[in-house]
Amino acid sequence: MKKYLLIITVIFMACFTHAQTNAEEVDLLQAAFGMEKKMIVASFVTPTDAQKDAFWRVYDEYEAQRKELGKQRIELLNQYAEQYENLTSEQANEWTARVIDLQKKTDKLITKYYKKVKSISDGIVATQFYQVESYILTGIRIELLEGIPFVRK
Repeated sequence: MKKYLLIITVIFMACFTHAQTNAEEVDLLQAAFGMEKKMIVASFVTPTDAQKDAFWRVYDEYEAQRKELGKQRIELLNQYAEQYENLTSEQANEWTARVIDLQKKTDKLITKYYKKVKSISDGIVATQFYQVESYILTGIRIELLEGIPFVRK
């Protein structure tokens, strides 16, 4: 799992690094990240044959919404990178409030889709979905936090 998390983190960081170029490149990198991520999810989430089609439909729906939140995360990281050296108190407060809001939206999205997955499969599959998504998200958050310099006066 750590190997997969490293791959995802590298792809995500590449997305951040290249995000300033244009939206098409972000979409391309997110698509590559999504394909790799889907393979990881498939190796950990085990719906029955009868549940597979419904699970992957719900998962694809989840991924579309997650990618939109990912674009917002990239936007926030770019904003921080642009403002970091001359960050005012007001900018810091606004940026942090947006980060907190985005984190809440992301956590709410996973919870919403845990319930959807459970409704079309069972508690085991839903828990597997929740665990792998939480693991990946937590790993990405850790990597991002380690790469973001602390604000200094």
